[in-house]
Amino acid sequence: MYKVFVKDAPLVLTNKLSETVNGNYFLLNSQAIQQAIESLVSKKLPEAYIYHPNNEEILKKFTKKIPLEVAAGGVVTNKKGKVLFIYRNNKWDLPKGKLDKGESLEECALREVEEETGVKGLKIENFLKTTYHIFKKNGAFHLKEVHWYAMRTSYSGELVGQKSEGIQKVKWKGPKKIQKALENSYTNIKGLFGD
Repeated sequence: MYKVFVKDAPLVLTNKLSETVNGNYFLLNSQAIQQAIESLVSKKLPEAYIYHPNNEEILKKFTKKIPLEVAAGGVVTNKKGKVLFIYRNNKWDLPKGKLDKGESLEECALREVEEETGVKGLKIENFLKTTYHIFKKNGAFHLKEVHWYAMRTSYSGELVGQKSEGIQKVKWKGPKKIQKALENSYTNIKGLFGD
């Protein structure tokens, strides 16, 4: 099972009909996928399910119907135990970005965090999880697959938001401020903090 978020509403790719609500689901074809996404975007449905019997194949087949963009990012902690957040599109988010040709996911995550925030001296501790969400680009829906890594840094210099990426603020946040930021964030981001 995969959870893909569309405007924070789950689009569940599943191979078990028992996981659907009342057996209602969309098939794994272009037209049905577009219908499912549109139903979530317009809030006609609070959640939608796409069914395919083979769980191994479901994501592969889904990405044949909708363009895939692979990205990587970081949950960065400093020496004080604070976590690095960025603010763009009126939401608190974490730094991440698109994978360049020939780059590993780890290299992408490190590069993107540094580019988007100005933070240097980043070290990857471990892989956290992969999240999925749908976004619109040039009038078409795309699937973004983000590989998240836990990172550490002892950087204490200036934080610089990458203006070309629309980043308005970059902040280190402690536990209380993290909870407040998550109230105005994305479901995928909340999931990285156990919400």
